[in-house]
Amino acid sequence: MLLKPPIPPMETRSVDDIPTGDEWQYEPKWDGFRCLVFRDGDQIYLQSKNGQPLARYFPDVGANVAKLPQRSFVLDGELVIPVDGALSFDELQLRLHPAASRVQKLAAAHPAVYIVFDLLAEDSKSYLKLSLSERRKLLEKFARSNLRSSKNIRLSPATTDYNIANNWFGKSGRDLDGIIAKRLDAAYAAGERTAAVKIKQIRTADCVVGGFRYATGARVIGSLLLGLYGPDDLLHHVGFISGFKASERGALTRKFERLKKPPGFTGNAPGGPSRWSTERTGEWEPVAPKIIVEVAYDHFTGGRFRHGTKFLRWRSDKDPRQCTMDQVERREGKAIALLQR
Repeated sequence: MLLKPPIPPMETRSVDDIPTGDEWQYEPKWDGFRCLVFRDGDQIYLQSKNGQPLARYFPDVGANVAKLPQRSFVLDGELVIPVDGALSFDELQLRLHPAASRVQKLAAAHPAVYIVFDLLAEDSKSYLKLSLSERRKLLEKFARSNLRSSKNIRLSPATTDYNIANNWFGKSGRDLDGIIAKRLDAAYAAGERTAAVKIKQIRTADCVVGGFRYATGARVIGSLLLGLYGPDDLLHHVGFISGFKASERGALTRKFERLKKPPGFTGNAPGGPSRWSTERTGEWEPVAPKIIVEVAYDHFTGGRFRHGTKFLRWRSDKDPRQCTMDQVERREGKAIALLQR
């Protein structure tokens, strides 16, 4: 096998509208775990978005890959778990469990499906430098030879028809997380956001928790402080999330108190003067930058979220260093420039 793990997967940047033109291919954006699959004979390796092995958490997927006729290839795709007619991100999170017996039980109850959207290599041939249009033709040929009888490894649909893509976008929010648009003339841009964009129904960002504040008059968490890494490689405070249920606050407090560790934020930190400052701005506890949370937001101006954000989910499948400012830079335009003043 020419290509060896880890390979940084091609990334996307966020835009507000589906791009139009003959240079674009559209695909559904599945709500799952990104996964690269490497097969070299009997050796099968599943790689997560942040380069970590996934096979122990998805033994069912590895077993399905082993059944394919092709013996040597590298695929890019998404792991999803259907439950009661819809995709369940919670079930994916449950798979990240230390006990193999627990993982096997979960896999038996709700088998995972691997949705393939790119072919990076076959045998000793690397396709990384080929255009997407060439890779898609090779992937469809691969699918005809390998996936017709596979129930849990499927080819993701793709189209160059804007109307079809717009129809998919209208269905996002259930099984779909939005739309991906990729340039047909582009090579596989490993680890870069140059060849593809994503369009979601809501604006979201993956943030690192760099600290927290206790609730007023109580020793439980009131809010978590969010950070993004800038081009200076520093973690900058960009906002907060709050509004946790009373039943959740005790466990959250214990979790983050165990992670207390200065400095929390290595760049812009809570406490500096700004129009968002309050009398409690400087009262916060730093934590080690290990926990990632996906949040929804409306605007990002002046180097931070303009209002409080909405908690969506924890992202244990991502690495903190992947939580960068370019998630919002492209959408909002001025965030990086204002931080560098």
